[in-house]
Amino acid sequence: MNNEQPIIVGLDIGTTKIAVIAGRKNEFGKLEILGFGKANSNGVKHGQVLNIDETIKAIRTALDNCFQSNPDLEVKEVYVGIAGHHIKSLQTRGDIVRQTTDDEITHKEIDQLIADQYKTYIPAGDQIIDVIPQEFTVDNFQNIPNPIGFGGVKIGANFHIITGDKNAIRNINRSVEKSGLYTKDLVLQPLASSSAVMGQEDLEAGVAIVDIGGGTTDLAVFYEGILKHTAVIPFAGENITNDIKTGLGVLKTQAEAMKVQFGSALANEAKANAYITIPGLRGMPAKEISVKNLANIIQARMQEIMDFVTYHLKQVGLENRMLNGGIILTGGGSQLKHLIQLTEYVTGLPARIGFPNEHLAAGHIEELARPTYSTCIGLILKGYDDYEHNRKQFNKDFRNVEVPQNLKKTQEEAATPEEETSIAEMKMAKRKNLTGFWSKFKDGIIDLFKEEEDKAL
Repeated sequence: MNNEQPIIVGLDIGTTKIAVIAGRKNEFGKLEILGFGKANSNGVKHGQVLNIDETIKAIRTALDNCFQSNPDLEVKEVYVGIAGHHIKSLQTRGDIVRQTTDDEITHKEIDQLIADQYKTYIPAGDQIIDVIPQEFTVDNFQNIPNPIGFGGVKIGANFHIITGDKNAIRNINRSVEKSGLYTKDLVLQPLASSSAVMGQEDLEAGVAIVDIGGGTTDLAVFYEGILKHTAVIPFAGENITNDIKTGLGVLKTQAEAMKVQFGSALANEAKANAYITIPGLRGMPAKEISVKNLANIIQARMQEIMDFVTYHLKQVGLENRMLNGGIILTGGGSQLKHLIQLTEYVTGLPARIGFPNEHLAAGHIEELARPTYSTCIGLILKGYDDYEHNRKQFNKDFRNVEVPQNLKKTQEEAATPEEETSIAEMKMAKRKNLTGFWSKFKDGIIDLFKEEEDKAL
């Protein structure tokens, strides 16, 4: 165990669930989960804390569950995710003329440039949550991703500024403080999710991260290694559940269960002759519900969400296959059947599910690698980003806190060294097959051209 590293805790206050995850990086730079707790969320609507008392209760329950998973843990400071309809973003530009041009550009000067942006005028009632530099300029040189170490007189940058409603931010902070915790930082949820499910190659290729939660769908668009756009779409999993409840005349709990067990995002893929039987209320006859009808309701709402995604991509001029990495779907709502096909159909971009196991150490229980916890694991990674760049003070925890047994895979689940070798061999075989495919494809093209030449002669 690497006790030199701090233990960082992420708190995801969602519309349907509240999750607390404590993690510490091991010697390989991967996250080891030291504590995990969750609770049902009641005081949050559309990603916004409305009932503070209910939210406090849920945070405390999630914390208690986290302590039960590992009694050695001590949690005082947390990184908290923020989302909701009130989130807005704007683009700004900032420049500074350097005092001493003899030395190279340092981190301190970049921090100064970012700090200046917090003075940007924004409407009354709003507050700046985050300032994210995009590309830098040094004198006449443009599009510099990282100017540290450069020499020059003037540094400038374009910035993506994220703002939120002061009251909504105050409600989150009060809920966290009254739960006996301190908010180390507020992080926009799509950015947290992005860091959990995205690799360096995704960043370079250009991707749109679509995090489908309970109350909101969060969007973050990256292109040429830069965050280009963020948005919060006001529809998500709860809306689908409510649509099913209203459309089929069932209870909300039944609607949620049907969505999870039998739901599909593509009505064409649902069986026309399949029915779900729901017991009648208080002696009423049982109800038969068509799986096809259920899929039609889900598809209508999911298509609306994906239309919003397409609209936002058009806003920043990144539709029409410019994002080579396509769309990464994450969050609890991404687990719907046939959602990848619907996303590809509506947006015209390739899609895949983003799991937060990219940065997790091996050997954890399967649940932690589910897309539902992408935001929470991303919050821990954001904390480590602050720690590694000395942005905040951290207490290094020298106590010997180990990964608890209940968060480790059982012996049956864990792959044996022989199995791991065979998996690696299978991957290699796949790669060889792919290479074979490309060489055959290339030979086929060459033969085709030869035939054309023969015809021309």
